[in-house]
Amino acid sequence: MLRVVIWLLVLANAGYFAWTQGYLGALGLKPVVQSEPERLRSQIKPEGLRLLNAPRPAEAPSNATAPTAAPPTPPAPAPEAMAATTVAAPEVPAKPQTDNTPATACWQAAIYSPAQADVLRSALQQLGLPDGAWRLNEVLSGGRWIVYMGRYNDEQMARKKTELRDIKIEFREVTVPALGRGLALGTFSSEASAEQALQDLSKKGVRTARVAVERPEGTNFVLRLPAATEAQRNAVSGLGAALAGKRLQPCE
Repeated sequence: MLRVVIWLLVLANAGYFAWTQGYLGALGLKPVVQSEPERLRSQIKPEGLRLLNAPRPAEAPSNATAPTAAPPTPPAPAPEAMAATTVAAPEVPAKPQTDNTPATACWQAAIYSPAQADVLRSALQQLGLPDGAWRLNEVLSGGRWIVYMGRYNDEQMARKKTELRDIKIEFREVTVPALGRGLALGTFSSEASAEQALQDLSKKGVRTARVAVERPEGTNFVLRLPAATEAQRNAVSGLGAALAGKRLQPCE
């Protein structure tokens, strides 16, 4: 069987070779050969073919010469641009201005009883300060009690301060109406609190203290200098006894 297949393939190849070479032309079996005239006749409208990437044909120059367009006239510069191109003259540095106005600050001293305010008002009027330089403001305040030691002269005051420092008791110097200059060992908003503090101090060795009213309940006064210069503050601070032992402090 295999031999039959091999012989059939050999015969088929031999027949194909003879057909391609024209050996079977006598039998009417030969390949069709297209000549050049036949190929040209088989083309359909060859003149309509165009190459896609072919260069465009050069345009024929026009006989009429187009008039040359005049160059555009540049627009006139704006006034802002002309000002920008102008060279600025060097600026002359301004002379520093000297402010001769003295500095001011708010100061106050408190609190004054009506009688103390009358004395202070009279002393302030004698200073000749400008209008509005000072005022005594009324305040409604409750009473204030202190544990008081006094009255002392300068020598006694210095000795008592030393004794209190030795036993580590805090104090401040006060001037109480009808009692005079002395030391306050505590300040209280009620008489009962002051009495209790006096008992506690007596246990620490304080023997000569007593409870006193530093400021009674009612209307009192606060001295206020709303915008005082240093010279005005010094003038008021120098009033001495009229200040009733109060010192000017920065306004709260």
